[in-house]
Amino acid sequence: MSDIERRALSAEIIVETREDKPPRLRGHAALFNTLSEDLGGFREQIAPGAFAEAIGRDDVRLLINHEGLPLARSLSGTLSLSEDARGLAFEAELEESDPDVLRLLPKLSRGDVNQMSFGFSVKPGGQDWAKDDEGRTVRTLKKLRLFDVSVVTFPAYQQTDVALRELRDWEQSLRAPTPWKLMQALQAQAGI
Repeated sequence: MSDIERRALSAEIIVETREDKPPRLRGHAALFNTLSEDLGGFREQIAPGAFAEAIGRDDVRLLINHEGLPLARSLSGTLSLSEDARGLAFEAELEESDPDVLRLLPKLSRGDVNQMSFGFSVKPGGQDWAKDDEGRTVRTLKKLRLFDVSVVTFPAYQQTDVALRELRDWEQSLRAPTPWKLMQALQAQAGI
C-alpha cells in the first residue's frame, strides 16, 4: 500500500449530540477546486467528481490520524460519504462508549482538533498535470480510490514518493520527443 497518499485541510467539523441517540460527526474531508500548498515542486487540486466512484464502491474508514481502529465505517453503515458543491462531505455515527470517541469528542467540541484528512490513491487516468499561468506545476485529481477519512491533529500536506515519481514522469514526457517532433527532426536533418 505504498501508493496511498494523504492530504489534510482545515475544515469545520460539527459534533451533534442528540438525546437518546449516539453522537454524530459531520464535515468535509476534502474540498474541490482549492489549491494545496507546495507539495515538493507542485501544487494540487481536486476536481468535482473525483470521489464519485469511490463513494459507492470503496470501504472507507473514519480514523484518528490515519491510524487505529475505525470510529465508523462505510461498509457497516456508520459512515456516509457524498460529494456536494464544496467537496467530499462525510457524516458518521459514533459509539458513545468507545474510549477513542470519549477522548476525541471534548477535543472536537473545544476546537482543539478541527482538521480532516483523507487517504487515497489515484486510479489510472485519474489525474492531469499542467502548468498554470505563472508557470507552476499543478496536479488535478480527477478519479480516486478512497481508503480513509481522518480527524487529524496536524494538517501537514505530506510529500509522497508516488506523487513525486508521477511528477517526474510527467516532466520527462514534456521533454521526450513525440513521434511528430521526431519525424520533423529527421526530415530537417535529411533536408526534406
